[in-house]
Amino acid sequence: MITRAKALLCLTMLLTALTVQAQLELCTEGQLTASTGEHTPLWLNANKYGLSSLEKTNGYLRAGLFRSMEEDSLRHWAFAGGADVTIAAGNTSTLIIQQLYGELRWLKGRLTIGSKQQPMELKNQQLSSGAQTLGINARPVPSIRLSLPAYWWVPFTKGWLGLKGHIAYGMQTDDRWQREFTEAAQKRTEHAKLHTKAGYLRIGKLGKPVSVEMGLEMACQFGGTSFADIGQGMTRIKNEDGLKGMARAFIPSGGDVGEDLYENKAGNHVGSYLLRVNLDFKQWYLALYADHFFEDHSQMFYLDYNGYGEGDEFNVWKHNRYFVYDFKDIMLGAELKLKNITWLDNIVVEYIYSKYQSGPIYHDRTRNLADHIGGRDNYYNHYMHTGWQHWGQVMGNPLYRSPLYNTDHQVAVENNRFWAWHLGLSGHPIAPLHYRVLATWQRGWGTYDLPFVNPEHNFSWMAEAEYKFAEHTALAGWNVKAAVGMDRGQILGNNFGGQITIAKRFALHSK
Repeated sequence: MITRAKALLCLTMLLTALTVQAQLELCTEGQLTASTGEHTPLWLNANKYGLSSLEKTNGYLRAGLFRSMEEDSLRHWAFAGGADVTIAAGNTSTLIIQQLYGELRWLKGRLTIGSKQQPMELKNQQLSSGAQTLGINARPVPSIRLSLPAYWWVPFTKGWLGLKGHIAYGMQTDDRWQREFTEAAQKRTEHAKLHTKAGYLRIGKLGKPVSVEMGLEMACQFGGTSFADIGQGMTRIKNEDGLKGMARAFIPSGGDVGEDLYENKAGNHVGSYLLRVNLDFKQWYLALYADHFFEDHSQMFYLDYNGYGEGDEFNVWKHNRYFVYDFKDIMLGAELKLKNITWLDNIVVEYIYSKYQSGPIYHDRTRNLADHIGGRDNYYNHYMHTGWQHWGQVMGNPLYRSPLYNTDHQVAVENNRFWAWHLGLSGHPIAPLHYRVLATWQRGWGTYDLPFVNPEHNFSWMAEAEYKFAEHTALAGWNVKAAVGMDRGQILGNNFGGQITIAKRFALHSK
């Protein structure tokens, strides 16, 4: 477990390394949020890498020191790093080490060690509702990450085929929060490990108006010690760790402790298929994209083997027969950039549907029933691990209601069957002023296991304006951001709030 003393020691060592012959950037920021109702409104809280709170009144002071790889842009190798520390009030922690990392680049490849905020892929960072798998809603997980962060153009394709991606292993840091939130009486996992991997393919030459991007994102929570009820009351379960656990997370295999005949894959596996079509012309840019989330092979491959025998052969493959699932659960989006209009330069529209989850039936073959159907995928949840969350915030799309909202002390996503429409707008009425508006309408059914008595609704919106002072003025480097937001409905409650953020950047030089 990463203790506060170890983190501060790493911070000291990193700051020493950063100040050796480098041009650094010091970023400072203060934020205050005040709300009426039960919580901070959704879009004042979500998609901020977990540096946010549901408490009605909250705030923080933040300072970060960074060295960019652009310092060594002309070299085959480069190094970078960052230390980003926050003192917070009304949050899950008072002292938050938001980022603490070092990076080494050789040619196109990059090695990152530590905790770093990574952007979403193939989506607008400011206007999208969020990625379904590798999102920006939760605190970053300290990891060792090997990546190709920018497209590498495959030789002999004349610049028409590009590849990028990453592979990472890390460990979640929310043991204390889980223990306190559950009052040590509900399901939780300590020292949970996290494995993520992703690959993206771009077809289309740079400078050409049409290109297609495709991606596969996968992740697995594994290892650690789970406290869960598997039929015998709350039980302490040691999950598979070490090299074997890492291998089974990389290639889904094995099974969790206690599984026998109906063994599934070890750990909590999630993933997404991504597709984005780009049309880039002189006066406008249009992208159409899709993000299909899956928890297991039923939505990954849309079929199950369904040809088992009967009687003593109930567990033996006998027939060439398969069960085909419907193609329903998906995020569909469109992004339009108007290059010659400043007051409205970007529009994002998204539709999300997650009600199907391979259907409401979950059963396996038995001696008396040869059919094999797997459903009720229960997105973002797992019967042993605490699901796709970190520090109470989902690590994917925040429209899957985060565990922080729960009043029953369960670390679980209690609304994962829903459909929603989302709209994002942004523009620059004048050069130093930027605004964005987010609005989301959602209709939820809860989960298959715990459905709402009646479908519940929610409408959330936010309006935000940011002013950056020009370089030639006395306030150069300062920027001020103000936002108001609201929730209305049963899913998140009735909330209204305001938020103000003041930030200043300093360029530092050292030898």
